[in-house]
Amino acid sequence: MKIDLVIGSLRSGGAERVVSTLANYFASQGHEVRLFTFKNGKDKYELDSKIKRIKFHRDISIFNYTLVRAFYYLLKFYCKKSNRPNVISAHIGLMGLPTIPIAKLYNIKIVISEHISHTNTPMNIQRKFLWNFLYRFADAITILTKYDLPFFKKKNKNVNIMYNPNSFSPLNVQTKKRLKQIISVGNLDRYNHKGFDNLLDIAYEIKKKYPFWKFQIIGEGTFGKKFLEDKINRLNLVDTVFLIGYKSDVDDILRNSSIYVLSSRYEGLPMGLIEAASQGVACIAYDCISGPSDIIENRVNGILIKNQDHELMTAGIIELIEDEKFRESLGWNATKSSDNFSLQKIGLQWEKLFISIQK
Repeated sequence: MKIDLVIGSLRSGGAERVVSTLANYFASQGHEVRLFTFKNGKDKYELDSKIKRIKFHRDISIFNYTLVRAFYYLLKFYCKKSNRPNVISAHIGLMGLPTIPIAKLYNIKIVISEHISHTNTPMNIQRKFLWNFLYRFADAITILTKYDLPFFKKKNKNVNIMYNPNSFSPLNVQTKKRLKQIISVGNLDRYNHKGFDNLLDIAYEIKKKYPFWKFQIIGEGTFGKKFLEDKINRLNLVDTVFLIGYKSDVDDILRNSSIYVLSSRYEGLPMGLIEAASQGVACIAYDCISGPSDIIENRVNGILIKNQDHELMTAGIIELIEDEKFRESLGWNATKSSDNFSLQKIGLQWEKLFISIQK
């Protein structure tokens, strides 16, 4: 099968990691895979050498806008019949705007993927047009959680829940000695979305009682990094909270950490939480409107905290620090439940979807 994956860029991010992981899986199964992007920036995720990487990053003289570039270059590229795939799989934001009309024009099957809950997606004229008009012409829509199913069923008849696949191999044996280390992952420029601003207040309270426990936030950013660094300095947390940037060995870091905190105000299906669970980390998350409850069964394989209740989150982290046996139990149960997000399982579901829309 010829599969084209379309996304804005492969810079660091959860959706970008998902697309890279799926591309590698499809290539490993013998499919002919191409991956298209339209924004400048260094690729952060390694791709199988069999994948054809196509970068339509060159500016168009009149408009310098990602979606315009996507429409212009894909329209031109698919004009040649031999360039057309069996399926286009488009990801993130408004990428359906250029890809759905082009797919219909050239009679290519098209699947559009939503990567965040509809209730937390910024609404504008373009998105209203996409959801309320164009989505009916897509061959399938994929969403991340059960919460979004009723909403998108009104937009398209063929809506499928597709969990994010975990690219890490789950632990078979629990790590015996973990560091007194609390991890969080996310783009620092999205600190409000990821709740990192509030996480620093929580770290401040934890430091008072457990000064030897450290927080590490994995992720890149510019203005967000400066904002968080300023707050770290104001709260005198320079020896407690560390912004360690992008890391290619996140699995190793998780494997040696004791606690993973998801402090987000909202999510789709948090990739970092799935990955942490697979590495046996005791996970604690705000029960935001969608995502965490699809991964965590409260006090079985993690802890769910009332959304944005900072006092309860602080108390939950302290409980995990103080109760090592409970912490280890949550981590071990998390590895066992992470099979729901295995790459083999999710990848096969994608293949079945692609086959079904071609019948």
